[in-house]
Amino acid sequence: MKTQQALSGIRVLDLSRMIAAPWCTQLLGDLGAEVIKVERPGSGDDMRGYGPPYLKARDGSDDDSPYHLSVNRNKRSITVDLATPEGAALILDLARISDVLIENYKVGDLKRYGLDYASVKAVNPDIVYCSVTGFGQTGPDAQRPGLDTLFQATSGLMSMTGEADGAPQKVGIPVSDFIGGMYAAVAVQAALRHREVNGGGGQHIDISLLECTMAALGARAQSYLLSGKVPQRRGSSTPANEPAGLYACADGDLVLSAGSDAQFTRLAKLLGREDWLTDPRYHTRSVRNVNRLALNEELLAILATGTRAQWLQRFTQANVMCAPINNLAEAYQEPQIQARKVLVEVEHPRAGPIPLIANPIRLSGTPIPVPTVPPDLGQHTEQVLTSVLGKSAQEIETLRARGAI
Repeated sequence: MKTQQALSGIRVLDLSRMIAAPWCTQLLGDLGAEVIKVERPGSGDDMRGYGPPYLKARDGSDDDSPYHLSVNRNKRSITVDLATPEGAALILDLARISDVLIENYKVGDLKRYGLDYASVKAVNPDIVYCSVTGFGQTGPDAQRPGLDTLFQATSGLMSMTGEADGAPQKVGIPVSDFIGGMYAAVAVQAALRHREVNGGGGQHIDISLLECTMAALGARAQSYLLSGKVPQRRGSSTPANEPAGLYACADGDLVLSAGSDAQFTRLAKLLGREDWLTDPRYHTRSVRNVNRLALNEELLAILATGTRAQWLQRFTQANVMCAPINNLAEAYQEPQIQARKVLVEVEHPRAGPIPLIANPIRLSGTPIPVPTVPPDLGQHTEQVLTSVLGKSAQEIETLRARGAI
């Protein structure tokens, strides 16, 4: 008997666009849930056109955007106009027989169409209804639109990112979107588990990307709460873990982390600087943090005498934590990345075989299979309306004529 995936049998009605909420539904789809992505007729999710660059079809024309490809695998796409009574009724019909509904509309928008939580709960009390917004469902900023950079800025993340003598920087990816999407996926699975252990009943999940970003600040935030000292930018170094950070070699940069006493001992011996181990400025973690500038000045002078490859080899052999600072081209050539099959190849209908980034979750009993390519706009409209809602060809044609699909 073939083993089903972990979330097989769970139907997710995906009313989301952009990145954060689609990241959540993609994760649920990777784990085996049936994900029905609802898009606007004609234009679809804004991320479809978020380029350049674009995937190139065999004929050389622009096709899917990288954003669409990266957050919409393992889904089916249907086009429905929620602003029409017939379209809103279709969504309510789908919600009636779904386990999960995920949306990221502006607070209150779906109530206009009778698709808010209260309306959906009335037809499906067991629905897990997840709303992903920038600032949450309540509070003075609930109605504000937002995007990832705003949450990185407001949360304090940008103030801690960048070089000490430079300007605040955003993280190089929309990290607030990804963090929020993962929190949403965890919350959805917790709510599904609640239905099992507590005899049924759905609930409304309120995910705020701002709050998710602040939660991810972790020890940096907790340090402020305990000390009252506002965290400062430290570049690539790690507070209270010196020496650690970016170091220039003769021909390139690497990152090194030897903050623990055991790591520092190995580093000092490797560099022939056993005197550091008894130096009152460096002999414990706490004093190294106080005297980090002097220590790093000495360390930089030593590393400048050798190449990056030489130091990486020596540090690795001595079990001192280190890594090259790769660009993406270099990262995908790393033997470890290749051995772990971080990239998978899937067949695109117009471009042929294309690489997608594999889900990193490794389940021994219910492994995640090779994904299906992100769907074309409305690719599965008729299929879903027929197989899921039992609509006839005539009913589908009438809906199309009225602009509902």
